[in-house]
Amino acid sequence: MALNIKPLSDRVLIEPAAAETKTASGIFIPDTAKEKPQKGTVVAVGKGTKEHEMTVKIGDTVLYGKYAGTELKLEGKDYLIMREDDILAII
Repeated sequence: MALNIKPLSDRVLIEPAAAETKTASGIFIPDTAKEKPQKGTVVAVGKGTKEHEMTVKIGDTVLYGKYAGTELKLEGKDYLIMREDDILAII
């Protein structure tokens, strides 16, 4: 299903990865203690600007800062919209 949103300029729409529900040793993490994910998948990319050519593309898995972007809900799913400069790495 295609999203009906197109980020402007150098902005990127990211679908965050699911938060970890269990530790490596098998202990379940309650909802109140879950950390916000810092990894996600790019689902939409703006065209960039004259000074800034976009380097990420749809489908890339990226790492971003803990407090980067603005949270929004579209069609029942959570997303983050942020400037490409807030992305730390493509993995």
